[in-house]
Amino acid sequence: MKWIPEGTFEMGSERHYSEEAPVGPVSVSGFWMDETAVTNAEFARFVGETGHVTTAEKAPDPAMYPGADPSLLVPGSITFAKPPGPVDLSNPLAWWAWTPGANWRHPWGPQSDLEGKDDHPVTQVTFEDADAYARWAGKSLPTEAKWERAARGGLEGAEFSWGEDLAPDGEERMNRWIGEFPWKFKPRPGGPRRPGTVPVRSFPANSYGLFEVTANTWEWTDTWFSTDHGEPAKSCCAPVDPLGPGAEASRDPASGIPRKVLKGGSFLCAENYCSRYRPAARIPETVESSTCHVSFRCVAG
Repeated sequence: MKWIPEGTFEMGSERHYSEEAPVGPVSVSGFWMDETAVTNAEFARFVGETGHVTTAEKAPDPAMYPGADPSLLVPGSITFAKPPGPVDLSNPLAWWAWTPGANWRHPWGPQSDLEGKDDHPVTQVTFEDADAYARWAGKSLPTEAKWERAARGGLEGAEFSWGEDLAPDGEERMNRWIGEFPWKFKPRPGGPRRPGTVPVRSFPANSYGLFEVTANTWEWTDTWFSTDHGEPAKSCCAPVDPLGPGAEASRDPASGIPRKVLKGGSFLCAENYCSRYRPAARIPETVESSTCHVSFRCVAG
């Protein structure tokens, strides 16, 4: 773990998506954060010692999905399926699929496995799974404010965790989608031939010593989602490590399921769609969801 010093920083951005605004000062106390996302090997040790069964390995509760096709209410999870050509970017169902048998051991479906991927971030974990691991490890999940403070690496207001340029001197600094999402993928030199995770520590750490804080995988936080950060502080004192509006206010308008904040972007973020591979970026995720591009890291102190 790396030490992240206490301090007040300008959280958010007003240059991109509306949920990242407004920018305002937020204070956090000092804490330790994992250098990397939790890996498959680390999660396997947790499962081996505790017997934990992840959400994706259980059949969904029919009460949570009224009207759902009963044949789909089986253990499984959400995977990315690259379409053969351009699609309507307003319709995520064009590239996401419910895949029976997909779970952390088989992140792309029952025919996939973790061979050679012990050092990749674990995926297909829900908030409950991530929280269970953190408690077992004697740690916790970071709040959104702590996560963003750490990801910025002390670079106040910078666009990326290393500065202002997406690819300084033409050098990629993260595992992102290069090409036209979701159908045209251009492998970078030395990178994966198809969209997917890369091992932790594949790219240089930020100034606080944290690896892959943007792209590769989204990461769970312990903050309830709201559509913005709230009004910036107008008094002498910045908010201290806010936890969001609470579970009730965070509920998804369609499903009614509470949502937490995800941070960091993933290997599916591209310049033409969801360019959220930045410290300020944030999206909601329902607490029972798991996908092939969401992981987590822990904090202590």
